[in-house]
Amino acid sequence: MTETDFSIETLIVEEPQRAKALAAISKRAQGLLGQQQELLRAQSEVTQQLTEVNDFLAISDAVTDALDKLSHDVFQRQLSDIEKTITKALQDVLDQPIEFEAVASFKNNATSVDFSILRGGNQEDIMRGQGGSVANVVSVGLRLFAIATLDQRRHRKFLVLDEQDCWLHPSLVPRLTKIVQEAGTALGFQVLMISHHDVSNFLRHADRVYRLAPDRGEGVRLELVTSDEIALQQRST
Repeated sequence: MTETDFSIETLIVEEPQRAKALAAISKRAQGLLGQQQELLRAQSEVTQQLTEVNDFLAISDAVTDALDKLSHDVFQRQLSDIEKTITKALQDVLDQPIEFEAVASFKNNATSVDFSILRGGNQEDIMRGQGGSVANVVSVGLRLFAIATLDQRRHRKFLVLDEQDCWLHPSLVPRLTKIVQEAGTALGFQVLMISHHDVSNFLRHADRVYRLAPDRGEGVRLELVTSDEIALQQRST
């Protein structure tokens, strides 16, 4: 074989290898191009997400302030409703020109409310008003509001008032009982009132009235009181 024949044979052998190598390189290049396109798409999505996050962060303080203001406004409206309702209850029960005042303050992400009564524009301590009568009425009113806000799925609509009329004059007890009965009916919950006042004060505005009477040897006896019984007692006296 001549030198020329050897060179031709070498070229014939190397040509398929080069073609195979070029095909592999081309395939690899196509794969890298696909990866590049996928990375560019992912980069575009991340860039979009970062833009949205930056836009949100740019207004987050304003949104937070707006939500806080809205929350405070709603709370103030609720307090205003409570003020009006309890003021009416105080005036209806005590028959005096006094007003209930609730002042809210917002500090360090916490809310506090100070309660007082106003008489002729002058502020008075609730606990000392009318020898405790004001505290009786206000306490009932706040309890009614509190139970009305409870989650009905977790709490029964049932309120127990234990001697909430203790400082009221007997003649004022029926007025308080009327308010409790009307509120319970309007809000759809039951109320159990416990009192040391005469049972006749409750008959008009209560569905049922029971008397707890001592029973020798058996502790306490529960008696259902009717209007007929009260009438008989009044005639006998």
